[in-house]
Amino acid sequence: MALNIAGVVAVVVFYILILVTGILAAWKAKKAEKTSRGNRTEVVLLGDRNINLLVGIFTMTATWVGGGFILGVTEAVYTPKMGLIWALMPVHQSLSFILGGLFFAKPMRDMKYVTMMDPFQINYGNVLSASLVLPALLMDVMWVACTLLGLGLTMTVILDLHFAYSVCISSAVAIIYTLLGGLYSVAFTDIIQLCLIVVSLWLCVPFLLLNDTSLNIAETAFNNTLHEPWVGSLEKDKVWKWIDDFLLLGFHQRTLSATSSRTAQLTCYVAAIIVLILGIPPVLIGAVAASTDWNLTMYGSLSPYERGEQSMVLPLTLQYLTPSFISIIGIGAIAAAVMSSTDSALLSVTSIFSLNIYKNILRKQASDREMQWVIRISIVVVGIAGTSITFFTKSVLLLWILGADIAYTLMFPQLVCVLFFKVTNAYGGAVGYIVGLIVRILLGENTVGLPVVLCLPGCTLEDGVYVQTFAVRTFSMLFTLITILAFSALALVLFNKGLLPERWDIFKVKHKNAVPPGGAVTQNLKDGAGSDAECDENRDGLPLEPML
Repeated sequence: MALNIAGVVAVVVFYILILVTGILAAWKAKKAEKTSRGNRTEVVLLGDRNINLLVGIFTMTATWVGGGFILGVTEAVYTPKMGLIWALMPVHQSLSFILGGLFFAKPMRDMKYVTMMDPFQINYGNVLSASLVLPALLMDVMWVACTLLGLGLTMTVILDLHFAYSVCISSAVAIIYTLLGGLYSVAFTDIIQLCLIVVSLWLCVPFLLLNDTSLNIAETAFNNTLHEPWVGSLEKDKVWKWIDDFLLLGFHQRTLSATSSRTAQLTCYVAAIIVLILGIPPVLIGAVAASTDWNLTMYGSLSPYERGEQSMVLPLTLQYLTPSFISIIGIGAIAAAVMSSTDSALLSVTSIFSLNIYKNILRKQASDREMQWVIRISIVVVGIAGTSITFFTKSVLLLWILGADIAYTLMFPQLVCVLFFKVTNAYGGAVGYIVGLIVRILLGENTVGLPVVLCLPGCTLEDGVYVQTFAVRTFSMLFTLITILAFSALALVLFNKGLLPERWDIFKVKHKNAVPPGGAVTQNLKDGAGSDAECDENRDGLPLEPML
């Protein structure tokens, strides 16, 4: 197969359009810096907290409807052992948006945090919060890799462009316009990207449904014809695992860049509806792929699953079941989806490192100009790190699950505790973090070769390997949450009752339970809980990464 010149030209035009938009947004950011009452860092990371409802909806939705979302859903629907019933990303992301709007967006926007790690730094102090930053950084780097991998695989199949070139060029474009304008560039390019995603994906669907080599997807939904039914099945011993996957939650720093708490909440609710709608095309594409007699196509006699290429089923379906110009349009949708998620992840991890690590721990006296350079360097480093990971795996679904696992089992219980339980303190946070991490490792994860050491009810031995059938992630999350609360309460009792000398109270939690009733975050801000809570004197605000 020769290089698809027309496709390459189309992608180049799209990248130029995105870069031009990013440059115009950077110009707007410069104007905002001159009129902003905050500092330049707030303008770069939060868009001066001036992201209105419409732009917020576009950028929130585009952040999560990335290459990993589109390719992952298609791969799940097509894979015989999974099917539609396991393609949970659209549903649980929608649920996470709703939960984020109901419980998280308002308190975090009202407290004007700058990053998701701010409540930890205020409540726990620098030392413990620094360790909590690591899983947050890893989560976003995994997300960058996941989105870039999806685009690289697609361009390799449809354009016959080398995987390394596809990934590196796309990564470079995202890094450049994120460097130019920060959140303004990300938000305004997201508008173009989301429009392209919607138009391109839905334009491809009719051609796929009407192609001559595929059976009617309504007939193959429950019948074992060319392929196992694409709806899939939920066996009794897999119910707990399905519940576990469904409940996966994650975060994204975006809603609190909104103009108000109300706008932040509305953004979450509308995005919850849109993400479900955008989940339909990849489901249909996966269903068509499962209903296709691949022997009748130029692909050959063995199906993508039989060749071990199920992770590339979306680009393969576009390539062999649609006209060439339609497959090129499909490339545009995936490229747009990848850009919209990559830039957001770059900005998220950069904000956490630059403010929570560099500014508050390493260089408290750092000037505004110095912080600008730290942000730029961080964007480049994270982009390179995420790009590098794509060369070690070819499963988009695997990277997505790993990132979501980290968010759900380690970060989610900590966030719930510091926001909603005033008893929470650094002692409980430290023990919960350590114990939760150990428990999650002992429970194992076969997808990454981590053996099962601690067997939960229903654990079985298959081909010499222990396989968990229980909801291990949810168990780990709840275990961590209970541990945080239990040891936080224990620490308060030990120090307030004089059972341990006050000089041992390194986190200064004595008499913390005497604080007047009120929101946990508000109390922590007032009494500066944590041994080094003075580090947060310059908190201007944060966006929450809406529950994934």
